[in-house]
Amino acid sequence: MRVVVADSFSAVPDSWDAIDPDGSPFTELAFLQALEQTECAVPDTGWTPRPVMVFDDNDVLVAGAPAYLKTHSMGEFVYDHSWANAADGAGIAYYPKLIVGSPFSPVTGSRLRISKNAPAGTHAALLRGLQEAARGTNGLHVLFNTKEESERLAKAGGFTRLQYQYWWHNDGYASYDDFIGAFRAKPRKKIRHERKAVHGLRFERVLRPSSEQMDHLFRFYSDTCNKHYYGRTYLNHDLFDALQSVWGDRILAVLAYDGDRCIAGALDVVKGDRLYGRYWGCDEEVKFLHFEVCYHQGIEFAIENKLSMFEPGHGGEHKYKRGFTPEITYSNHWLAHPGLHQALHRHSKKEAAWVHEQVAQLNEQSPYRKEELQ
Repeated sequence: MRVVVADSFSAVPDSWDAIDPDGSPFTELAFLQALEQTECAVPDTGWTPRPVMVFDDNDVLVAGAPAYLKTHSMGEFVYDHSWANAADGAGIAYYPKLIVGSPFSPVTGSRLRISKNAPAGTHAALLRGLQEAARGTNGLHVLFNTKEESERLAKAGGFTRLQYQYWWHNDGYASYDDFIGAFRAKPRKKIRHERKAVHGLRFERVLRPSSEQMDHLFRFYSDTCNKHYYGRTYLNHDLFDALQSVWGDRILAVLAYDGDRCIAGALDVVKGDRLYGRYWGCDEEVKFLHFEVCYHQGIEFAIENKLSMFEPGHGGEHKYKRGFTPEITYSNHWLAHPGLHQALHRHSKKEAAWVHEQVAQLNEQSPYRKEELQ
């Protein structure tokens, strides 16, 4: 068995995707290579690729982990800035660190990707590779992994941290009206009101959007970054062009028009029976337009295409009021400094209790009728 730590995703063989064919589109090789080739996730932006691979005795790739050396915590969405500040206050170095995950993509999925045909000892070999990749850093962080993977990593010494997102689940709905029929009367009335409020606009859902439509989506994405994220535009136009080529009809463009003028849009990604909401923006602030483009249209698409789940992205309690339910997300962490590791482990245990309380409270206050939750 051979373990390799590379310095570029260009060194990763095409068989990478076959290891985890049902995994997130954001850990597929084409996406990771596109981020690097378009200089979105490269050393100059604080993302130094360190993919870790395990090959069996026949030199077949049997495991891989998308890893990066980081000099900051931006673009990760497992918010550890308070950890970094606490370390700095105590005179403990926090950066650089090694993270295992997909840049700018807070989407749950396998991070230690192992083939079903991998020989015994592959998981341990992959962990050794990550330890080698993390040599000389101040921490190893596995972000947005699955519950099962998190439990296994916890047994290996990486304490678990919990957060939560809002996901939509398809309970076999025949139509959007069928879906909101599962709501209590008051929230159902509010949703109908906000959808009626944008009836003067025209909406399109387009698979394999044109170059002109992708230009609109990039403009909207950039505008959102400038308005709400201090101009922190992680992605560039070259990446949008690359994704149009790489993903093709897996890209769902949701576009809003005022007459012939495109005024808002969202870029979503389809894989298997899941829809992933990614980037949104608008030229005009229209009341309820964000909810229509980012949530209602996506749910309609998912119902029409019999998708099982819609993950619209990180944060946003306004999703909850529109039928998205709280789902716990996981990450695992090793800190090089023993005292910092122990202190953050204790803190994460307390935080986990709070997360479970919040999720239970949200489920209790759900907009769905009680019988729908049983």
